[in-house]
Amino acid sequence: MMINTKSTYKAFRVEEENEKFVSAIKEIPFEELAEGELLIKVNYSSLNYKDALSASGNKGVTRNFPHTPGIDAVGTVVSSTSEKFKKDEEVIVTSYDLGMNTNGGFAEYVKVPASWVVKLPENLSMKEAMIFGTAGLTAGMSVLRLTETVKPTDGTIVVSGATGGVGSVSVMILNKLGYKVAAITGKKAEKQYLLDLGADEVILRSDFEELKNRPLLKPIFAGGIDTVGGVILENIIKSVNPLGVVTACGNAASIKLDLTVFPFILRGVSLIGIDSQNYPMKYRAQVWNKLAKEWKVKNLEANSTTISLNELSEKLNLMLKGQLKGRTILEIV
Repeated sequence: MMINTKSTYKAFRVEEENEKFVSAIKEIPFEELAEGELLIKVNYSSLNYKDALSASGNKGVTRNFPHTPGIDAVGTVVSSTSEKFKKDEEVIVTSYDLGMNTNGGFAEYVKVPASWVVKLPENLSMKEAMIFGTAGLTAGMSVLRLTETVKPTDGTIVVSGATGGVGSVSVMILNKLGYKVAAITGKKAEKQYLLDLGADEVILRSDFEELKNRPLLKPIFAGGIDTVGGVILENIIKSVNPLGVVTACGNAASIKLDLTVFPFILRGVSLIGIDSQNYPMKYRAQVWNKLAKEWKVKNLEANSTTISLNELSEKLNLMLKGQLKGRTILEIV
């Protein structure tokens, strides 16, 4: 497929006007795409919290505007100057700088370095890949590190932010692998939703945050996957069994931890940070293959909502308010 650089492609564009940020669907010249070895026709993208921050003009995520958000994309290679990828191959791009300071997946086309790209695994459709997306990849990384030490027979795994993208996928994968799961949520009305995902019990965030401020709490969890940070993460760490593992990938509640070293030196608890943005490609491919095979969950689409570009602005605003659950998939038509 030849692209005329004088032609345009459709994209969700965020612009800065009079110190305010506005978004609209616009036709963008192909020549404005970033430098990269692969030109990809995007079929699907997905919504992530970083996308909502970028779309709102957060300069900590995106420095320069106008800009096209979208840290996830899946589609077909249109042209390639890399030996690793051929024309018409189906590929996934997640994180790195996509959608942050490089125009992202909320568009008909992206152009990226080959080092950012993974071949779409067999047994995984393009839509399923985006139902996972960066959130699923992050959940997969968290589960991978957790399961290196903690086994289903060791006890319950607690998951915070369980109705969100990373949390909900973590609950499903852990359930698939035979773990007992306790899901923490601030949304009392979503208890049945979490039980349907595979949680064995649901803990209200308000109850968990009110645990007494002691250096150690009663050990009740074999491990944890935290997506929010702050007091929730503190109390998870203090409530984990000896030699338990806690992974941390988010800071929506707070970037700070108020802890003693007691959980680490008296119980041998391990805290493992999860960085999906620059995770080594070797392990990305490993996680994607697991998501396509032994970790692939049933009824994956039941945990997702599919939208069009015209609905994108509304959904991003809801995400900023914490009012989305599960995964929201953008279909590029």
